[in-house]
Amino acid sequence: MTIKRKRTVIFCFISCAALFLSVVCPVTAGAAEEKEVTLRICNWEEYIDLGDWSEEDTIDLESGDIIGENSMVEDFTDWYYENYGVRVKVEYSTFGTNEDLYNMLSLGDTYDLVCPSEYMIMKLMTENQLVPLSKHFFDTSDRNNYYINGVSPYIRSIFENNKIEGKPWSDYAAGYMWGITGIVYNPEIVKEEDASSWKILNNPAYYRQITIKDNVRDSYFAAVGAIKSELLTSEEFLQDPDYLENLEREMNDTSEGTLAMVQEYLQDVKNNAYSFETDSGKADMVTGKVAANYQWSGDAVYTMDEADEEDFPLAFAVPEESTNIYFDGWVMLRDGIEEDAAKQHAAEAFINFNSRADNVIRNMNYIGYTSVISGGNDKRVFEYADWCYGAQEDEKNVSEYDLGYFFAGEEGSEYIITAPSDQVYRQLFSQYPSQEAMSRASLMVCFDDEQTQAINQMWINVRCCNIHDIPAWSWAAAGIVAGVLITAGGKKAIGKRGYFSWESKV
Repeated sequence: MTIKRKRTVIFCFISCAALFLSVVCPVTAGAAEEKEVTLRICNWEEYIDLGDWSEEDTIDLESGDIIGENSMVEDFTDWYYENYGVRVKVEYSTFGTNEDLYNMLSLGDTYDLVCPSEYMIMKLMTENQLVPLSKHFFDTSDRNNYYINGVSPYIRSIFENNKIEGKPWSDYAAGYMWGITGIVYNPEIVKEEDASSWKILNNPAYYRQITIKDNVRDSYFAAVGAIKSELLTSEEFLQDPDYLENLEREMNDTSEGTLAMVQEYLQDVKNNAYSFETDSGKADMVTGKVAANYQWSGDAVYTMDEADEEDFPLAFAVPEESTNIYFDGWVMLRDGIEEDAAKQHAAEAFINFNSRADNVIRNMNYIGYTSVISGGNDKRVFEYADWCYGAQEDEKNVSEYDLGYFFAGEEGSEYIITAPSDQVYRQLFSQYPSQEAMSRASLMVCFDDEQTQAINQMWINVRCCNIHDIPAWSWAAAGIVAGVLITAGGKKAIGKRGYFSWESKV
């Protein structure tokens, strides 16, 4: 065989081998770049910007205009590919309550990234269902790590100082939105003093004019505040050096005596309130159907905005006993991530993308709630707050509203909004509560199984069987029947337990 023919044979062999490998093992650089990561996200309903803004919706800040043309999810997939060269397919779904999410997980639904509230985050941490955030997520030198570079120092401190089994929240959760609870009220009907106490819920002066939350945790918190009002507002309690620790302990008390008093109080509330509600309270306030509504601060902003359009001003009050500071935060689930580094990277990038100042503003504008992001060196989040609530140059009745605690971690900073004076107790106060209001804020902690079972049973008793609805003659008749049965039956046990059934009034 000639040298030329040998070279031809070798060349053909190499060419065929290369072709075979390219088909069987496509590992070229181009193919690697086109690898796709599937990211399964579950978030609250209507809790992220969907885009499709009109030109009239543009937010024109000093630092530049902000507008949402595409959905946040769509913009994220484009941003991720541009920055990391990897395609991400987001499978996005929603849930209605923390309990709904937990039930979905218990039934086998699998997600990589979810956004529960603080007490559910604590529960998931306790059950070892979460993957810790990576060390790189906290690297402030990475320009794409918008969360750690922009989270409010006030919020960051809470996440770092609150621990579950010795592990701080910040190791596992990145905050998304936050707020407090309070009372939205019609100042033409309700006195500010009355709205500033949880005792308003069973105040007979507002019979059938108040709505309360139709969930056990929020209603329990309000009831504890009401029944312990005298203690919680006493000077001795307020001046105790361990006030905040004591407040959290009292507001999360599930002792047998407290449970009984809470049930009694909520049964009074059931008779006094217009209704227990999950979402109708906002509309009921705007239409004037009710005069006061137990509300989350984010929904309070929406309610007051809608009422303003009808020239029907409402106000927001924070109860003097305590307010619940709540958080919704992003966490990664162990069953979803499964030690997949690419998936975890995409999940953390999604958190960061939603923590970029312009995207924070888009989400806040769409949702109405307050982001945990203050922006760090990016001033646009503060500019947005001033854009929403700052007074016009020619306004005379104005007040200075200091937000230094949230944006800088201290009062007396440059983060002061000169706002119309009435905003101090309305939308601005609800969107960014004052430091004075936050001084009496308490968390809802994660209850163990025994505590959860006890308060759930209490809630069933309140919602399904209100003993206050049973007339006196029924108790008398029941006593007579019981007496007859005991006499007739001697030592024999009664084998079945009877019960009354009726339709609830609320």
